[in-house]
Amino acid sequence: MSDVFVNYRTGDEESAATMVARELVRRFGAERIFFASSSIEPGQRFPAELVRAVEECEALLAVIGPRWAEVRGADGRPALQAEQDWTRREIETALDRGVLVIPVLVGKATRIDPALLPESLRELADCQYRRFDHRNAGADLAALGDTLARLLPELGAADRDAQAAHERTQVKSRKKPAGDATHTRMRTRDVEQRVRGGIGNLNGDLSGTFVNEPQGPVNTGRGHQYNAPHFQGDNTGVQYTAGDNSGTVHQRFERERRRSDDAR
Repeated sequence: MSDVFVNYRTGDEESAATMVARELVRRFGAERIFFASSSIEPGQRFPAELVRAVEECEALLAVIGPRWAEVRGADGRPALQAEQDWTRREIETALDRGVLVIPVLVGKATRIDPALLPESLRELADCQYRRFDHRNAGADLAALGDTLARLLPELGAADRDAQAAHERTQVKSRKKPAGDATHTRMRTRDVEQRVRGGIGNLNGDLSGTFVNEPQGPVNTGRGHQYNAPHFQGDNTGVQYTAGDNSGTVHQRFERERRRSDDAR
């Protein structure tokens, strides 16, 4: 049983119908798409196969171009007005069965005028349609396939494009932890090297200020920073302070200097 029946009229956009059928076959598989010129095997009875396929399908795509209602039959009358017209009979059967019928308007084709349709096809004019333009074929075919995959769950389960996208996502998710671990190791090594080269202010997220080879008091807060000559010997009392150190280091340094002068 085919899920989707591609209906079209000879003499009106057969090429568009062929493109639609080929894309749907690629995406969902040949066994799920019925297209008369490729789905009926040599020797099979054409009328019987058409009737069987349209009676079993879950959706019918009516490919309609600008000349769809104008093509004439052997008697010179519009083919659409003949009760035995196969394009008309296929759509009538699908509408009678209540299955999903989607008009696919090709190129400059406009919304179907109910006045041009026989009574048995008037309902077709009320069906929401999709567009197909040769200049935007890739995007239009993808959108049509997405619509069918969403509306027909069994067809969606066979969607090769969705399966391929899922596999790509899984591959990326497997690769991502390894990349993150490498980044973390490099970042940790960089932090260790900075800490060994001087003093640093380390927060939980490894952010902060690193000062290599500090000379004199160091202020890492919001206050002023006062640099002083490098101390040698016993530097008891020299203070390195983090936080809001406005004036703190400078005042401590002055008290230590005065004590030293008094001792002399």
